[in-house]
Amino acid sequence: MKPMRTERLILRNWEDRDRALFHRINSDERVMEFFPFRRDRAAANAKMDEVRAWIDEDGYGFAAVEIAATGECIGFVGITGTEDMDVLPAGTIEIGWRLAPEFWGKGYVTEAAEAWLAYGFETLGLDEIVSFAVSDNHRSTAVMKRLGMRADPACDFDHPGVPDSHPALKRHVLYRLSRQEWQARKKAAR
Repeated sequence: MKPMRTERLILRNWEDRDRALFHRINSDERVMEFFPFRRDRAAANAKMDEVRAWIDEDGYGFAAVEIAATGECIGFVGITGTEDMDVLPAGTIEIGWRLAPEFWGKGYVTEAAEAWLAYGFETLGLDEIVSFAVSDNHRSTAVMKRLGMRADPACDFDHPGVPDSHPALKRHVLYRLSRQEWQARKKAAR
């Protein structure tokens, strides 16, 4: 992928120097509060390699977020397909994020996500981008609302990747944003 620049951030593919951060955000109890698993170092390295290969192939994905002024990687924000989730229609693209806790509350996710929405709608020509999270994950749903996404309760679902041993994490809320809604929001902001 060609790196994207926002006011404060660089959105780029993963590099070997990011491995420690990638492991940390995939094993930290606060970051992973709404996930039924934690990744050890080997699993995190394997997943980072997998995500990096997808980004190389597709030109987008859950990309590294770097603070432009410092070069520090703080987590990921990006868009990706949901082919592994049979509860969503084929071709569905989601936007998602995960940051180290010390970077929460600074607007980084929203800033990076706005760039990814622009890429999805303008460059890829997508008609819609969705996001979903555990229903109690109010931090993530707050970001979805800031992005102009709307809840679609009729499409809330039990995540197929969450084992029955974690019933509180199964139910996910779904938010949607169409290209037309995004364009209207951008026009109103001018």
